[in-house]
Amino acid sequence: NRGLGLEFARQYAAEGWRVLACCRDPASAQELRGVASAGDVVVHALDVEDFAAIGRLASTLAGTSIDVLINNAGLFGPKVHAERDLRQSFGHVDYDIWSRVLRVNTQAPLRMAEAFVEHVAASEQRRIVNVSSAIGSIARTEGGLYAYRTSKAALNMVSATLARDLAPRGIRVMSVCPGWVRTRMGGA
Repeated sequence: NRGLGLEFARQYAAEGWRVLACCRDPASAQELRGVASAGDVVVHALDVEDFAAIGRLASTLAGTSIDVLINNAGLFGPKVHAERDLRQSFGHVDYDIWSRVLRVNTQAPLRMAEAFVEHVAASEQRRIVNVSSAIGSIARTEGGLYAYRTSKAALNMVSATLARDLAPRGIRVMSVCPGWVRTRMGGA
């Protein structure tokens, strides 16, 4: 309903795709509702931290094919420089925050893939796209940001493993890094 997800919905709708958009609170997603009113966009309530809700939505959408499943929901966690918050720094890690970031950024995309695999398998394009980040690169790490970095590194492994597991079904899985984007998470 904001940032990358909103722009994905906007651009896919503008290209004539039918978009099934998910957000925690559709009632407060004014911009997304605007996109929905202008195109073939259906908005569903979904909090990806609630794995049972993911299953319920998959059941509700039974029989609906999904060409491209984009797992875009993400949490950054505290930002040391912008917020002067050290809870992702060595010696100050908040393990509860780290657990939540891992659940949203790493586990939820896998749960989404499991719940919606039949929807994707029934489509023409058969794609699962996980939005990752170069910050999750092990080779390029700069230190700090433990929660976010490890969640995206783990997401990349989830994507690589899913790609192998789902290849026999003709489903392609990939991690993509959109680069820095001016969003609430990305900052000014």
